[in-house]
Amino acid sequence: MNARRRPKGDKRARTCSKLLEAARELVREKGYEHTTMEEVASRAGMTSGAIYGNFRNRAELFAALGQAYWAPIKPEIKPGSSFVEIMHALAEATIAAIPDRRGAAVGRLTGVAYTLANDQLLVQVREATIKSYDAGAAWLRGAAATDDLPLPPDVLVRVIHAMIEGLVLQRILTPELVTDDVIRAAFAALAGEHRRKWPADFTETAL
Repeated sequence: MNARRRPKGDKRARTCSKLLEAARELVREKGYEHTTMEEVASRAGMTSGAIYGNFRNRAELFAALGQAYWAPIKPEIKPGSSFVEIMHALAEATIAAIPDRRGAAVGRLTGVAYTLANDQLLVQVREATIKSYDAGAAWLRGAAATDDLPLPPDVLVRVIHAMIEGLVLQRILTPELVTDDVIRAAFAALAGEHRRKWPADFTETAL
């Protein structure tokens, strides 16, 4: 498509992407505390007006940064899949996401630490998380029969999110302890497959 004919939304998305990449670079160099809106705009080759036209303040910018580089894991689900099949797909999607998340883990953890000391950013993160949970619960309602779910969708989506975060971060810290089989077993257990046959090398001595 000719650049002149691109929709305005496309231009805005590209502007946001450049700003977020600039913010990521500066946070890595200087930390969250010392990264300013004006510096981000300058690094992206834009004016201060451009960044304030996309983000109201640093809290909104940093919240968007977290969403961009630690995005929700989205498995590929075939229509009509059972809850067990959905959990299998989510386990594989979690495993597949680990290499990218390993590269973003330091930024993620320093971002969490900064958020805990910043009330304004906590509000932004809470609002974004609520939206994410609402969308996830709606997706679960549409993807699986309610009778198949072990918990109400709005509760289950929070459990799944917390499980993914814990598994991924612990895998990054101790890869030999949180193997692919451990991740698969966690989702299988959530799906109620407590009677499944474990792989021959998956034993208590490995934990």
